[in-house]
Amino acid sequence: MAAVLHVWRNTEARPSLTDNEEVIEALIKANPGALFVADVKGKIVGAVIATYDGWRGNIYRLAVDPDYRRRGLARALVHEAESRLRAKGAKRISCLVESDHPWATAFWDGAGYERDPIMLRYFKNLD
Repeated sequence: MAAVLHVWRNTEARPSLTDNEEVIEALIKANPGALFVADVKGKIVGAVIATYDGWRGNIYRLAVDPDYRRRGLARALVHEAESRLRAKGAKRISCLVESDHPWATAFWDGAGYERDPIMLRYFKNLD
């Protein structure tokens, strides 16, 4: 789990309360197969979380180490996430994307996803 946290930090992903090993382990326990990683010669260089709540698929925390970008790793991670979500019955997928990271929005724009012009995300930390 430390390797996944390292990728998130190295990619300038905004830290959150859930960026710790205990939460990632709880995610894996509650949702086996929800965390996908890209491994290059034994080193984790990318990760994505894909969950299905019975209503909609969700993709979170797609990240690829900057030294390994432009090699198709993000697309491969998303493809695997989509395959898993489709197999679970998802008909629609929502993604959380940091809007001030142009490399992130460019990826999703090019990956066949549409920006939602209406919905706005709200959140509340419970800790």
